[in-house]
Amino acid sequence: MIGQTVSHYHILEKIGAGGMGEIFLAEDTKLKRQVALKFLPRQMTTDPEAKGRFEREAQAAAALNHPNIVTVYEIGEHEGQIYIAMEYIEGRTLKEMISGSVGAYNHTPLPITPHPLPIAQVIDIAIQISSGLAAAHAKAIVHRDIKPQNILIDKDGRVKILDFGLAKLQGASRLTQKDFTMGTVHYMSPEQGQGKEVDPRSDIWSLGVVLYEMISGGLPFRGDYDQAVIYAIVNEDMVPLQSEGKQVAPAIEKIIRCCLAKKRQDRYPSAEALAGALRDPQGARAATKPEKSNGRRLSRRAFLTALSLLLLSGILGFFAL
Repeated sequence: MIGQTVSHYHILEKIGAGGMGEIFLAEDTKLKRQVALKFLPRQMTTDPEAKGRFEREAQAAAALNHPNIVTVYEIGEHEGQIYIAMEYIEGRTLKEMISGSVGAYNHTPLPITPHPLPIAQVIDIAIQISSGLAAAHAKAIVHRDIKPQNILIDKDGRVKILDFGLAKLQGASRLTQKDFTMGTVHYMSPEQGQGKEVDPRSDIWSLGVVLYEMISGGLPFRGDYDQAVIYAIVNEDMVPLQSEGKQVAPAIEKIIRCCLAKKRQDRYPSAEALAGALRDPQGARAATKPEKSNGRRLSRRAFLTALSLLLLSGILGFFAL
C-alpha cells in the first residue's frame, strides 16, 4: 500500500503490525500532518467479528480525549478494507524500551524482557498510564489488554495508551471466543483468565504486571503454556522481586502486590488511587497478604483439566458484561 492515497491520506511507509491490523505512516494531505493509519488485514475483511472488534476500537478510543491516550481522528473504508486514522507518535513501545530494541508500533511477541528500567522512570510511566486509564474508566471503558506492547513513549517521555481492540464499552454486546486468545495471557487478571466479569480493576491488575516487568525485566506469573500461566495467576503468589536480583524498596513491592491481589476488591479501587500511591509510596495502602489455602482449592492438574474443558466449550472466551 506504500505510495497509495487512501481518502486524503498518502501512505508513506509501514511502521508496525499487530493481531488486529497493520499500521502505516501517512500524510494527511488536507491538514498537512503525519498520521498513523491502522488497517484491518485484507484476509480478515470478510470476517464480521473481526470488523466489529476493529470498529469497537475506534469507537472506544474516539470517545476519549486525554494526553495519555492516542487520539483517533476518524474511521473509514477503502476498497473494502476498514482503517482508523489516529495521531502518529514518534517514539517506541514500552516493550521496546524494556528490551532495548528500536522502532515504533512493533508488537514484540515475547513476554519476557531482559532490561529493567530505573525506578524513577518506572514510577513516572506508571503514573501516566494510570492517568490515561482513569479517563477511560470514567467513560465506562475497560481496556482489557494493558501490556508493554500497547504503551507508546514519545520522544519527550509522554506515555500514550493505544490499541483499544479489546476494549469493552460497558453495556455493549458480549465479545466472542476469539477475544480470549487475543489478550496476552501473562497480563490477564484472574477474573479475565477465568472468563468472569471484567471491570476497571482488571486493568489495575494488568498495570501491576507491567510495573513488575519494568522493574525486574521478568514476569510475576509464569508457565510453559497458557493454561499453566493462568493457573499461576489464579492460585500462586507472584515471584518475589528480590529473586530477580534487584533490590526493590518494600513500599514499591507493596504497591505491586496490592495491584496483584487475587480478589479484585482487595486491589486499588481506582486508577486514581493507584496513581496516588505511586506518587507517595511510603503512604501507600497496605497490600493484601497472600491467601492461604483453605483446603478446597483445586489441584494444579484438576485446575488445568477444568480450564481446558472451558476453553474447548467456548465459555472462557465470553467476557461477561
